[in-house]
Amino acid sequence: MAGKRTTLTVRLRRLAAMLRELRESAQLSKEDVSARTGINVTTLYRIEMAQARPQRRTLGAMLDLYQVSDKIREEALSLLTDALKPGMSHAYEGAVSDVYATYINFEAEALSARQYQTSTVPGLLQTYEYAAAVIDTTMPRLDAVTMESRAKARMDRSVNLSKDDPLELWVVMDEAAVRRVVGGSAVMAGQLDRLITETKRKNVILQILPFDAGAHPGMAGSFTLLDFRDPADPELVYVESLAIDTLVEGHSEIRRFGVIFDQLRAMALSPRDSAVLLAEARASIAQ
Repeated sequence: MAGKRTTLTVRLRRLAAMLRELRESAQLSKEDVSARTGINVTTLYRIEMAQARPQRRTLGAMLDLYQVSDKIREEALSLLTDALKPGMSHAYEGAVSDVYATYINFEAEALSARQYQTSTVPGLLQTYEYAAAVIDTTMPRLDAVTMESRAKARMDRSVNLSKDDPLELWVVMDEAAVRRVVGGSAVMAGQLDRLITETKRKNVILQILPFDAGAHPGMAGSFTLLDFRDPADPELVYVESLAIDTLVEGHSEIRRFGVIFDQLRAMALSPRDSAVLLAEARASIAQ
């Protein structure tokens, strides 16, 4: 039996990939494994797709069948132990979507993030007041507790930029996100001040895609590419849209978004010129 379904974490995804590879190396189908261990085929599928976390005895039965070495067994059991620990999103899982909760967990362990943002400031760089103003536009309207929890989630994520081994963030942001006054003049002024401060970090690069750049490949929506330190953790893309957010995997899709990001940063203002535009936008706001 699989354990209770939890939000996906880096360790759970790595364990799932390991178990899938071990089964394939043993030249066994899911049906073969089910017949010889008694584990339901559907359960096996969900475990290998990281949709469910295996119980310890289930994992042990699989490892016994695959005749793994002591080293691999120890690694698999360690991954399971780590997968039992709540991810960064744990405190907000009732207030945010499953996909966004998963993204929060992966972002916390990523080496770098390449992000394109259309009409709003990226969540990692938002002030609380700006985040609350953006979230308040959600339809249907959220209750006060859920709204506060979502805004706090964005604030807590910002620790990724200042921890000992910080996330390397490269943002291309549409000029609309800078020019649109969200939450009123005071809120927007505070948000622009935050952007100006954050771009002074060595691990943050911000470029603005100006209006006069014309049509561009990011017009379909915002997205973020995450890269990880461990080669066992493949890249993934978080795609945001009005209707739904989703996580995308697979070499061809990752490469496609990588090419789009490279095109966008080539079309955007340089970091230096982007800083100038930010300062101009801040000066234009009367408080």
